[in-house]
Amino acid sequence: MTSRNDVRSSKRGNFIFSAILVLLVSGYAGRVVFLEGKQPALTELTVLFVSCMLILGALWNWMLRRQVTAFMNSVDEMVDRAIHGREKLTHFDETSLSSLEHKLLRYIEINQANEQNLETEKNTIKELISDISHQTKTPLSNILLYSQLLAETPELGGDTRLLLNQIESQSEKLEWLITSLVKLSRLETGMITLQSEVTPVIATITSAVSHIYTRAENKGISVQIACDPLTKARHDHKWTSEALFNLLENAVKYSEAGGSIRIAAGGNEMFTRIDISDTGMGIPGNELEHIFKRFYRGHSAREYEGIGIGLYLTQKIISLQGGFITAASGVGTGTKLSIFLPQI
Repeated sequence: MTSRNDVRSSKRGNFIFSAILVLLVSGYAGRVVFLEGKQPALTELTVLFVSCMLILGALWNWMLRRQVTAFMNSVDEMVDRAIHGREKLTHFDETSLSSLEHKLLRYIEINQANEQNLETEKNTIKELISDISHQTKTPLSNILLYSQLLAETPELGGDTRLLLNQIESQSEKLEWLITSLVKLSRLETGMITLQSEVTPVIATITSAVSHIYTRAENKGISVQIACDPLTKARHDHKWTSEALFNLLENAVKYSEAGGSIRIAAGGNEMFTRIDISDTGMGIPGNELEHIFKRFYRGHSAREYEGIGIGLYLTQKIISLQGGFITAASGVGTGTKLSIFLPQI
């Protein structure tokens, strides 16, 4: 937009300059003829003078255009050489073009160095995440295994068994937390690349529902799906299913026994929308803008188990696919979360 404005300003400036030159020369010539009378020799000289001035003006304008065009071509070639690492166009002299080329090369060198540093940091983070995932998985698995073995001991008293159940429960919670953080870190650092393709969303929805159906059934919560089998969206089946699972898990967790969950999907020319509505306790209006933040938990939600990373992970998965998520809720009226996935 700026370059177009510059071109228009340049053309306007040339036109104004040419018009002023023509007016000044014509005015001068007309004034001379008017004051000196109709003398053939003077008229011829005046016409010759006007013609020479106009020719000189046109020639000067043409030369200026050639200089500007040559300069722009040199800059274009200079940038192309700098980007592709070819030999410099200018040498170490005092021209403005040479100064511009050396500054450009310096900028490219700094940018390449920064990219290398970022890549090094990224690889370091990848190794750290892999180490954390590997080093914590075995101890947690052992703790869970030992807890289950101890729970099978018949001589355990009631208080001991209660403490053992707490150890197992907290270990599972810690395992889920570490797994979620590792997934999130891998997504944020680009270790995991989502494979999005245009496919029906019904399979993704049913896959997510299958993981929470038993818990919903135990609480007497009905789950309804309204989705045309032909409704499609560009998405990664596995990761989008996990994002939907996080939303459905919250819907089951924060809904009272006997409630209901409704999943509806529909599309337009740009996005496919998936709505998940529940009859849960709802979210206060002043907390809606914070629910997708990392580790954020609403005041009422603190009575339930959780760490506040599920919605953040869901938003990250959806945004990496070019989509977005919105929320609408009210205390005591349930919550409606809407996922928008691109059609193309």
